[in-house]
Amino acid sequence: MNDKLKLKLSLLPDEPGVYRYRNREGTIIYVGKAKNLKRRVNSYFNREHSSLRTTMLVRNIADMEYTVVNTEEEALDLENALIKEYQPRYNVLLKDDKSYPWICVSGELYPRVYITRDARAKGDRYYGPYPKSEVAKVLIDTMRQIYPLRTCRLHVSRETIEQDKHRLCLQYHIHRCEGCCKGLVSPERYGQYISEIRQILNGDTHVLMDVLMQQMQELASELRFEEAEVIKRRYKLLEHVRRRSVIVSPGIHNIDVFGLLRDDDAAWVNFMHVRGGAVVQSLTLEYRLSTRDETDAEIMSMAIAEVHQRFAETYKRDRVTEAMVNVIPDVEFTGLACSIPQRGDKKKLLDIAVKNALQHRTDRLRMMEKLNPEQRTTRTLTTMQRDLRLNVLPRHIECFDNSNISGSSPVASCVVFRNAKPSKKEYRHFNIKTVEGADDFASMREVVTRRYSRLVQEGEELPQLLIVDGGKGQVTSAIEALDAIGLQGQIAVVGIAKRLNEVYFPGDSLPLFIDKNSETLHVIQRLRDESHRFAITFHRKQRSKGQVHSALDDIPGIGPKTRTTLLKHFKSLKRIREASEQDLATVIGPAKAQQLIQALHQADAPAGSDNA
Repeated sequence: MNDKLKLKLSLLPDEPGVYRYRNREGTIIYVGKAKNLKRRVNSYFNREHSSLRTTMLVRNIADMEYTVVNTEEEALDLENALIKEYQPRYNVLLKDDKSYPWICVSGELYPRVYITRDARAKGDRYYGPYPKSEVAKVLIDTMRQIYPLRTCRLHVSRETIEQDKHRLCLQYHIHRCEGCCKGLVSPERYGQYISEIRQILNGDTHVLMDVLMQQMQELASELRFEEAEVIKRRYKLLEHVRRRSVIVSPGIHNIDVFGLLRDDDAAWVNFMHVRGGAVVQSLTLEYRLSTRDETDAEIMSMAIAEVHQRFAETYKRDRVTEAMVNVIPDVEFTGLACSIPQRGDKKKLLDIAVKNALQHRTDRLRMMEKLNPEQRTTRTLTTMQRDLRLNVLPRHIECFDNSNISGSSPVASCVVFRNAKPSKKEYRHFNIKTVEGADDFASMREVVTRRYSRLVQEGEELPQLLIVDGGKGQVTSAIEALDAIGLQGQIAVVGIAKRLNEVYFPGDSLPLFIDKNSETLHVIQRLRDESHRFAITFHRKQRSKGQVHSALDDIPGIGPKTRTTLLKHFKSLKRIREASEQDLATVIGPAKAQQLIQALHQADAPAGSDNA
């Protein structure tokens, strides 16, 4: 693999989509779909393949590109369209004339509703495609149970009815058809059935699902559970119809889709070309903006002109006259009508174009960050400076947190971040010395005073930002401590509350709610969580020390080594108390044994008794 391909593989998203492999000449040699692009594409390069064909494919891959979609079904449809467009060398499936099944509503006097794989006949209406043929079959069977549709292939017209050319079949006698071939049902009444069926095939499946749900409940109430299970399976399959693919739509012919996205210094425009209802080309253009004077309309005009130049042959062949955009260009292109769709499949296609532009921007930023890690750090710190209204970049940040249980063993922690990353060697613990009980505000004043008094005395660097875990009260306590040691205004202070992650500033009665996806909030939350973890860990250690304290710790002359020797030999303090002086002397010597016996007897004596 070349370095460019390695970098692309490391930036793949965990999204469904379609990937294309190109060889050194730039020819597409393989098109594949993936439920998870990152896992699927990387699987080609991180293992040995038993298939010689796959091994040869991997050897010939020089570049890779991909398109993200919303669902796996959409990925199936886009894969199908691209394979038929490019006929890649290493693809086996889908290269022949076979395709996914469609449901056809014919254009006859009494329309038929049937499954086909050839969606070409003029005058007919096609719905789909359905990546799972079972879904299409269940849909047809269920509609035939509800509506008396004709299933024969007879040519039925007003002339054949008048001439009485056909005779009634079994479907009529079992009440599954109303005798269309004899004209026993009017075209208007039959047309109402077709109108409702078209509504269902357009995605409004709730009518069928309601009927199935009612049937399932009736069968279950009659304890006919096996039949209810069959209906339940049909109900589940119909749920797939609700997620019908929007990548391929037979009602959309030869149009372009342009989705624009921009930030302060760059813009991205994703282009998709739809031919015969299928996406056959996809490209993302990137524009570096020299100034902020370029409008979105100007950028869209440049993108459309660039696409027309690159794909001139396509436009001559397909005669594209319509473009779906999210920004109307400021230039009128001859023979091309631009519009912004508000709903339907065209709007969904436009949403996918914008999504791909967003993914391309994300990939570009991640690629730049990998090549230049300092750039990401600077961007994060600049964002924090803007969001928190700081005068300088917060390259040095410290965060404090208190920990106690009902006032016992009160401790505090201070964690340090430099360039938005933990500097663990600078973390500090504090035992609270001057505060009685659970007074978090007083504890915060103490630790802030102790921390920064020492930094001032030792001439150490002060942080640009101080974060406290808490609300207005904690922020006020930290400000008071800084003012008391003469650091007024030298360190910015903010607080973050646990409940809603709101940020408090000194003197502001109302908190600031930062966007949950903001890098600023992510860094602050990480600081808060790290300080909380560090404080809790230290507090647990302090409590553990108190819990293992025993009577042996207070006896003069009995040090840690002697105590360990006693416990190893006698196993418990109870056995040490029960041991004779002679037994103790054999372990620790007669002098220490006599001293230990006297100390234990004094500790066991009741209050007020005379042990002399």
